[in-house]
Amino acid sequence: MSTAMIDTETGVTPAAISIADLTVTFSSKRGTTTALEDIDLTVADGEFVTIAGPSGCGKSTLLKVIAGLTDSTRGEVKLRGRDVRGPQREIGYVFQRAALLEWRSVRKNILLQAEMRGMSRQAAARRCDHLLEMTGLTGFENAMPYELSGGMQQRVSLCRALLHEPDVLLMDEPFGALDALTREKMNVELHRIWLETKTTVVLVTHSVAEAVYLANRVVVMSPRPGRIVETLDVDLSGHRDYAETMERPEFIHVANRVRELLGSASAAD
Repeated sequence: MSTAMIDTETGVTPAAISIADLTVTFSSKRGTTTALEDIDLTVADGEFVTIAGPSGCGKSTLLKVIAGLTDSTRGEVKLRGRDVRGPQREIGYVFQRAALLEWRSVRKNILLQAEMRGMSRQAAARRCDHLLEMTGLTGFENAMPYELSGGMQQRVSLCRALLHEPDVLLMDEPFGALDALTREKMNVELHRIWLETKTTVVLVTHSVAEAVYLANRVVVMSPRPGRIVETLDVDLSGHRDYAETMERPEFIHVANRVRELLGSASAAD
């Protein structure tokens, strides 16, 4: 749930995420690799931004820098006006795979977040019940991960990431391992959850359709070193029926432009 704060000195609500002149390089025995170069990006409170780009362009690295899991080489990253220095407690993170603990039930996997953060047990239990209902997992509280489909496992992972009501939710290709039909259903589910919670979301993906369907804005990146090639507004307000949205002129226009920008990079859809 968004918890935007007004800057008492300026009277202005700072952006949820603000990135300026960001460059990230990695050094090894084989030399130096520039993963990201000259990234400038602002994400407003409550916005849903998707990042599309070819493999190896630094999309995942960008998420890790925002979360404070990877250091920048140059530039600055701010969360609600505060410099990112180390891992950020205000962040929720959903990885490419659900990464559930096989010996813990659905409920206990979700409540792992509460244990790690020292949350009130009663508050965490109430929040867990709400998330289970919101994601259609009520009745599966005591199921073990191996009893769940891939889509249901990712719903558990999403619940775990949302348990502490993060200011910002980062999602690193969370549905990439799912079959096409399940992926569509998860896209619809995620969009519905975002409409309800208005959590600020940044999601990286290889799928053009997913990028445009979910977003307020699509950020298109170049091959490594990753740079922002173009940022596209998506004018699709309110609830989005999946099949109907795919046929809307606004969707087709943006999707075609994203494909055009990524064409030389052979982006997968």
